[in-house]
Amino acid sequence: MKMMPLALTLHAPQTVMVSSSPIYLLPTSSLHNRTSFRAFFSSVSPETIHSEGSKAEYKPGNLDHFFLNSFRDKLVKEVGWDSEKPGYDGLIELAKALMMNSRSNSHTKDAAVRILKSLFPPLLLELYKILIAPIDGGKVAAMMVARVTVFTCQWLMGTCKVNSVDLPDGTSCNSGVFVERCKYLEESKCVGICINTCKLPTQSFFKDYMGVPLLMEPNFSDYSCQFKFGVSPPLPEDDDTLKEPCLDVCPIANKRHEIQRNVDVMKCPKA
Repeated sequence: MKMMPLALTLHAPQTVMVSSSPIYLLPTSSLHNRTSFRAFFSSVSPETIHSEGSKAEYKPGNLDHFFLNSFRDKLVKEVGWDSEKPGYDGLIELAKALMMNSRSNSHTKDAAVRILKSLFPPLLLELYKILIAPIDGGKVAAMMVARVTVFTCQWLMGTCKVNSVDLPDGTSCNSGVFVERCKYLEESKCVGICINTCKLPTQSFFKDYMGVPLLMEPNFSDYSCQFKFGVSPPLPEDDDTLKEPCLDVCPIANKRHEIQRNVDVMKCPKA
């Protein structure tokens, strides 16, 4: 679920140019209690470790733990109880509880939107929508949230990078985020959780509260996901993602079938 552009409220990065590629320098004294700088290319997180001939693996840092705990605290308030499991495992159990306890898919989506909204100072969202979103037809805002998403959300989704996407006006823009293998989907093992606690609420949140259209295209075969900031999602009846069947390993479908033995519930609840 994604999106926590909390980095917007942190120290502003300095930018230098090496050849034609921008490099951002971020102060990390708050993380290590010393004055130092981390250099990283705009499409690669400083915590993404690459080894030749192997796939990039994301190693969470102190800031990632802060993001996880903040997100989990908001989820606990919405669900009404906390999991005994630590860290990410506990977060997934809470996400499952949010789905299981909801009266409908719409109720789940609304709850997830409230969680996302609660992560930001209200004034920040309003100012972004009013002042930033209209610039250059929305392209600046779309590119900004794409980069902040990569910086702040790899703890949730795993390794991801900024990429170029086609926009409705026929141009292309570096306002996409490609998630190689979504950790949230892989750990939850549930199409319903992906759609109702991540895809649909995240799309709604960015459009309604930040003024940035967003289309998310999860792939339930390889667990990758393509974010397209600046692109509006199709109508529900035209969104093939919403027609995807439940995963064979989905625990939500199994539990709901056990709870409602008198009802034939063999699919996880999806929009």
